Amino acid sequence: MATNVRTRRLMKELSTIRKDAALGTLDPILTLEPVSDSLDTWTATIKGPDDSAYSGFVFKLSINIPSQYPMTPPEVRFVTKIFHCNVHFSSHEICLDILKSTWTPAWSLQHVVRAIHLLMGAPEPDSPLNCDAGNLLRAGDKRAHDSMVRLICSRYAERLQPEK
Repeated sequence: MATNVRTRRLMKELSTIRKDAALGTLDPILTLEPVSDSLDTWTATIKGPDDSAYSGFVFKLSINIPSQYPMTPPEVRFVTKIFHCNVHFSSHEICLDILKSTWTPAWSLQHVVRAIHLLMGAPEPDSPLNCDAGNLLRAGDKRAHDSMVRLICSRYAERLQPEK
């Protein structure tokens, strides 16, 4: 039964995503789609927030859908290596309350990806998974932090292609 609820929900979300893409209202999400017909794994690509050191780069996310979705949250990780205080540098795990304690079935995959985009531009250094990034921000050394962000982005992230 849970699988039927899950599948119906994911098909509805996919339909909404496709409509939003056709209308051009997915921004900052570039892509959000299932990897296969099973709908178990999705990928997303997002732009770095404009007013951040991530600006001008594209980041890929992997989204695993649990069997109890939407009653339990998806498991989301960065595929692109990123220097961010709320993202573990090795495992790429994301520390975001809606992916854990405050999850509600009212959230969709599109909401989750948008929340991750917002987190990129507004890091929470008091609950870091990457202590180095968190320490730089807590010490007020935004310049050193942003320098590390741009260094890691230049090595691992794709450059955002200008719109035609």
